[in-house]
Amino acid sequence: MHFPEGLWASIIHVVGFFSSSTLDGPITESQMPLRLSTEGSHVVNDHNKISEELVLPEKGPVFTPPSASTHGEASKFVCEYPQMIGWVACSTPEDRTCWLKKKGDKYGDEGISRFDIHTDYEKDVPNGIERFYEMDATDGSSINLDGIDFPEAKLFDRKYPGPWIQACWGDTVTVKVNNWMKIDGGNGTSIHWHGIRQLNSMHMDGVNGVTQCPLAPGDSFTYSFKALQYGTSWYHSHYSVQYADGLVGPLTLHGPTIAPYDEAVDPILMTDWTHNSAFEAIQLPSDTAFQNPSILLNGKGNATRYNSTTTPLNITHDIPKPHTIFFDRKKIGGRPKRYLLRLINTSFASSFIVTIDHHTLQIVTTDFVPIHNYKTKSVMVAIGQRYHVIVEADPESYYDLDYNVQNHGNFWIRTYQANCTDFEPDWKKGYERVGILRYSGAPDVDPSTKPWPHLSLHCVDEYYENLRPVVNWTVGNPPANDENGIGENLTIKFSGQPSIFPLAISSLAGKNSTEFKPFRINYGDPTFLNLNYTGAWNPLSVVIPENYSDSWVYFVIYANGSHPMHLHGHDFAIIAINETGQIPYDNPPIPDPGTYKLTNPPRRDVVMTPPKGGYVVIAFKTDNPGTWLMHCHIAFHASFGLALQFLERQQDAADLWPSYQTSPAIAEAQRVCNNWNKWWGDCRDWWPGEGIGCPAGNEAFAPDSGI
Repeated sequence: MHFPEGLWASIIHVVGFFSSSTLDGPITESQMPLRLSTEGSHVVNDHNKISEELVLPEKGPVFTPPSASTHGEASKFVCEYPQMIGWVACSTPEDRTCWLKKKGDKYGDEGISRFDIHTDYEKDVPNGIERFYEMDATDGSSINLDGIDFPEAKLFDRKYPGPWIQACWGDTVTVKVNNWMKIDGGNGTSIHWHGIRQLNSMHMDGVNGVTQCPLAPGDSFTYSFKALQYGTSWYHSHYSVQYADGLVGPLTLHGPTIAPYDEAVDPILMTDWTHNSAFEAIQLPSDTAFQNPSILLNGKGNATRYNSTTTPLNITHDIPKPHTIFFDRKKIGGRPKRYLLRLINTSFASSFIVTIDHHTLQIVTTDFVPIHNYKTKSVMVAIGQRYHVIVEADPESYYDLDYNVQNHGNFWIRTYQANCTDFEPDWKKGYERVGILRYSGAPDVDPSTKPWPHLSLHCVDEYYENLRPVVNWTVGNPPANDENGIGENLTIKFSGQPSIFPLAISSLAGKNSTEFKPFRINYGDPTFLNLNYTGAWNPLSVVIPENYSDSWVYFVIYANGSHPMHLHGHDFAIIAINETGQIPYDNPPIPDPGTYKLTNPPRRDVVMTPPKGGYVVIAFKTDNPGTWLMHCHIAFHASFGLALQFLERQQDAADLWPSYQTSPAIAEAQRVCNNWNKWWGDCRDWWPGEGIGCPAGNEAFAPDSGI
């Protein structure tokens, strides 16, 4: 390690030591990396006189990524590539496709001379720095986000959403998570970094029972992963339905964009919100599960708007003002300013149709995949999905002739629930008006704008013809896992009666589509610690071996409704989708592989299955050894067992460490498991026992799948 990088790392570790949080101490904000200044080479004493001259070696580029100049945390953040000597930043408002290039770069130079929108980020990545963060997971807080107290909130650093984690393309992100939830009647936790590829680092994926044991109250774990991709995502607890109680936060990896823009707005998280714990909700009948529901935009909502059962009499606190983003009317070179918005759905059960009155959305990224841009009036964001959209500061009049867009400056941001949600709003109360776009100089008042007409609330992804990735994939054919070229069948099934465990009522079956196999993890014995196991797997683990080396595999997911299906460890190609109507599970339709789109198909990490029954066919390459969860991101569906594991190249995964039993990763995993099993061994600690005795054994605490 050379002097500047070594000094920087030492300073970081010293600062991290003295700023670490304790249970009784103050809760700190997320740790921002320190930066050594490269401006000048003189060391100056207190009298402004040169005492000595220090000649530092040349360093690579340091620059502010495209971000808001007057609003938001991103304006204080810088990207640093100290080891990339001879490179320069190349992103400009008129060309966001370029990120870094060698000085004097010309297309056609030998080797990698540019990192830009056309770079295959699964093969090539810039050499960034390490970013250090630390967060505390706490409970026992009462939080008001929409006018009604929620007494069972579980939060990162005692706020919602949690701290915004930022890094730049090519950085290593290191996050220490401390579980300070109460010991008696508290929760374990594990944190998943949604959509992150985790190449050769499956033990950092953060799924308890799969890649780690949960963190017992009082324990800590440090996650670390390489930012191979760029874009926006989120991090959340993967401990049962815990994230729905508040353990979520935004994650942005700064990088290039296909279309030009001037500023970026801080991430916008949308979610449904209730006022009883999700742990309770999953055990109640569906008509009573969600108490006083509402919708939040970046942690702000209005409980009186959602339904007629929530009246002003229910309100216990002031209703927060809606989340507001700010646009500048000032034009640049005669054109309006262009803003990048980062949309993230972190819901328990709701997919959303997102629109902004009088403004068109230009879609540029789906999940972590840059696409060729297109324009639309609205975008459907399923649970777990993310979109980058560019919006011009140039409102349109369309049919709303009574509204003078030149004289007014406030516009509603609307999040309609798509028509596949399990609980429905009072449509007459404007429940979807959750945020405001306000122009500079506009009064601080609610908008009076009307919504775009003729909006579809269908629970379907964006048209697949529009989702054209910038980096082209050609899917290998035939698939390694099916000699017929179709793919393995996976069928989403529901049972009216619980089986195997108390809430085992859904499954994602294997090759035999008639199987009902609800998924359930063993908290204290994760798959990660059993990679050398050669016997038959526990049926509840729903392990599907994929022991093909760098080969393409296809899966046909049959469903009788809309389910946002999320795969860990991979982006997947969507090579076919077919809405057939209600599926007879005893005789499902067989896809025609001749219709599969194998040249540059849409790809992402969350796909919505057809709402009226049918199938979607996904494909991915087995180039990431490990065990990867696939599940429905409707939280209670996963809780009920709608999940499985792909065990990809099992022996290669075990061989990633020189000595499996003595590697630091295995030792740390075992330490966490030992602490967990000690805490778990005393049933007086379990929720909701709170130290008053053991209710009905193990099942009373963990009636669901555990993920």
